[in-house]
Amino acid sequence: MEMRHLELLREIAARGTLAAVARATHRTPSALSQQLRTAERDLGVRLVEPDSRGLRLTSAGQLLAEGAEEVAESLARLQARLEESTGEPRGLVRVGTLPSAGQALLPPLIGRLRGSAITLALDDFDIAEADFAARALDADIVISHSLTGETPTGAEGLSSTLLAREPIDVALPRDHQLASKSQLTPEDLVNHDWIGVPEGYPFDAIPLAIEQLTGHPAHRAFRLRDNHLVESLVSAGAGIGLLPRFSTRPSAGVVLRPLIGVHAERSIVALSRGDRFQRLAVRTVTAHLVEVGREVAGLHTVPVSSSPGPEH
Repeated sequence: MEMRHLELLREIAARGTLAAVARATHRTPSALSQQLRTAERDLGVRLVEPDSRGLRLTSAGQLLAEGAEEVAESLARLQARLEESTGEPRGLVRVGTLPSAGQALLPPLIGRLRGSAITLALDDFDIAEADFAARALDADIVISHSLTGETPTGAEGLSSTLLAREPIDVALPRDHQLASKSQLTPEDLVNHDWIGVPEGYPFDAIPLAIEQLTGHPAHRAFRLRDNHLVESLVSAGAGIGLLPRFSTRPSAGVVLRPLIGVHAERSIVALSRGDRFQRLAVRTVTAHLVEVGREVAGLHTVPVSSSPGPEH
């Protein structure tokens, strides 16, 4: 068995189509098809068969794709042992992140890695919770989040490391009638317009829970992805919103209040494919992120006060 054949089957299983594998590996579908024919000839079994999307793995192909995961992790562990015996962690680590978590975690991470033999390549994306797992196909570490558990939906087969638990606070215009309260309950938020997030995004779980608890619908005046845009519209009086505590800075027009009586906390999680997590550099960066997450959480135990002051 050749590792390149096993790796191709693994990528087909993960990405779904030969065209997707070709795009990810910068090769042509015809070249990959030729490699599949060579693998079938060498192994003496059919590995793929036609289906509506082009090709799908046969039972033999699926068996080998699953085995390729084990082989890749074993090779990565061996490489990590070699690196540990010969010197410090080194190499490129590709990190993808949702913007709000990256804003809190990445600046301290870069400071920690300064002068080391590890270099970072960074990417950011604001996507639905179920889409984070797919990003781990092309990144070594994906900083993701979930309001329903410590592993985002669809990422159960990936290496998952909890970095921090972050409260999600209610954002109010500074002159709002609820701004005088030190904390808010679901009942306080009935009959207020919301500036929400798209369906499927983790923060939407909070208005949904409020609806279930109170029996009143939460009217989303707008559904937006960018937290800074949400904050600006809250400041303008367009509605109330939800903002993450760690990356929301004091604003002249907005106050934050903790929400009790409903789960209003997200898990910030680092995701990696199993073989990539075995890399010494990836494990080192993940360990730094855990420490940064602990430090950041310690600095943001309470939301910003109703008067201008230091960062919360």
